[in-house]
Amino acid sequence: MSNGFGDRLTLALKALSMSRGRLAAELEVDKSLVGRWASGTVRPSAHNLERLTRLLAEKLPGLTLLDWERAPSDFAALFGVDFITPPGERPSGLELPAETLDAALGSTRLRGEGYEGFWRATHPAVIAPGRYFHEHGMIRLGDAGLLRFELGGPDVRYVGSILPIEGQVFVIATDTVRHLPCYMIFNIVTTPKIVLMDGILLTAGNAMRNPSAYPIVMERIGDLTGDREADDAQAASLMTRPQFVQDDAIVSQAMRQHLIRDFGPSAAKAGGDLLLTAAGTPNLTKVVTALNYPD
Repeated sequence: MSNGFGDRLTLALKALSMSRGRLAAELEVDKSLVGRWASGTVRPSAHNLERLTRLLAEKLPGLTLLDWERAPSDFAALFGVDFITPPGERPSGLELPAETLDAALGSTRLRGEGYEGFWRATHPAVIAPGRYFHEHGMIRLGDAGLLRFELGGPDVRYVGSILPIEGQVFVIATDTVRHLPCYMIFNIVTTPKIVLMDGILLTAGNAMRNPSAYPIVMERIGDLTGDREADDAQAASLMTRPQFVQDDAIVSQAMRQHLIRDFGPSAAKAGGDLLLTAAGTPNLTKVVTALNYPD
């Protein structure tokens, strides 16, 4: 959390389970004004700050105007909030709406550990139709409160942040070898430990840098040890594995059928999909079962 008023207000509202709309209604001000306060765009006038403090003091007796000037950790302590990962912090380099980051940070605080581990990605090879790529890597909680994503092989390395929001996972990453951004959206089966993520990867996937979107499946292949140096070494070793899958037996029939599927006008006429999509639950549950227990 920075020293801004907006971050303190956001923390206070979350700690009191109070929405911006409810605050606006009780203060009899426009909701957009409260939004500007919370985003840090505008600081309340002296009159509104006094009214706001008086209102919140009804829920947190003893709150005074001077408390808004407290150090971030002291302010959080007033509300009984653990200051390990302040909800108002904006990770460097992620210029996203405050509401999006707040949702991702909140979900990460609740369930982030369920994603941490070593992972393998499988997706079609755009440069070789009918063949497949594997990338390996690690997901681990970063210092800014978001999950960090690192995935790659000898010729590619994706590094970025994971935003888990409402049962889906959004990845914003950069290919640090080719210096290109890429984006992934995954569906998950909500379990204490996430074992599979199924989604779509969007990037410029060939030498001509043609924009390409294709299915991708992420499978958990191991757990972190908690020793950061050892985990870093394991991730680095995994990423030396060959990216191009030469042996078709390595990719199961269930995986191949899931990744290579018909869509478009002809498929739609037969009852299929017109556009490339990633099916969510309950279909994803069937995918997990098929991949883990193939016939």
